[in-house]
Amino acid sequence: MAVESSVASHRWEQILRELLRNGEVSVEGLARQFNVSSATIRRDLSDLERQGLLRRNHGGAVPVAPMLYEPFRHVSSFQEQEEKCTAEKRQIGLMAASLVVDGEIIAIGAGTTTTQMARSIRHRKGITVLTNAINIAMELSHLADIKVCMTGGFLSGAWFALVGDVAQRNAGEMFLDKAFIGVDGIHSEHGLMTNYPDQAAIHRVLLQQARQRIVVADHRKIGTLGTSLIWPPSGVDYLITDAATTDEAIAPFIEKKFEVLRA
Repeated sequence: MAVESSVASHRWEQILRELLRNGEVSVEGLARQFNVSSATIRRDLSDLERQGLLRRNHGGAVPVAPMLYEPFRHVSSFQEQEEKCTAEKRQIGLMAASLVVDGEIIAIGAGTTTTQMARSIRHRKGITVLTNAINIAMELSHLADIKVCMTGGFLSGAWFALVGDVAQRNAGEMFLDKAFIGVDGIHSEHGLMTNYPDQAAIHRVLLQQARQRIVVADHRKIGTLGTSLIWPPSGVDYLITDAATTDEAIAPFIEKKFEVLRA
């Protein structure tokens, strides 16, 4: 029985990865992939739906829709950014999530790419997530195996980000295994940047408190300058970007001792 449970758990993880990678899965496709019956896959999808990890539809499943964004659909800058490079951000999020180990304490900064990363750890066990993003906290709040801690602070516009002295002070009281930060630009000479000074300050604290510092950025951000410095180019462990980022674009970061991963 324990072996069967372990096999099912592994299959569930692979199903969720396929769902996050492709945006949908089908019963027939999964049955062929895992060499099991369609009835087994339907049971898997029902179990995952009960855990709030996906939503079943006719013939398969789709990701859980983030209903909390609905009131902002026509006014939110966040919503507009989330719709840019969606597939690339999803792939980056999956790769970033693969660096998370069960039982770790991690920070996830506000942003659209980090939101994709947060969606990719829903099946993890014993994770504690410190975040300054209200939307990330809401999306993870119903999961029994993930503890969510918020920084507190003032709400920054339509980005769901908490900022300010309170946020920085609270974040500075935790020690983290890893911090995952999104950027508006990352430059090999100038470092990590954003166009929002208040967010730069809280994300800097998250990075300071972490043993490993991980930047998630799609190809549009590589080599781009922002208006506010988050972190200098030294002391960053990983840069995770997408397959459209060229060898020429990442070469300067490799010279700076970044571990560059292309999703």
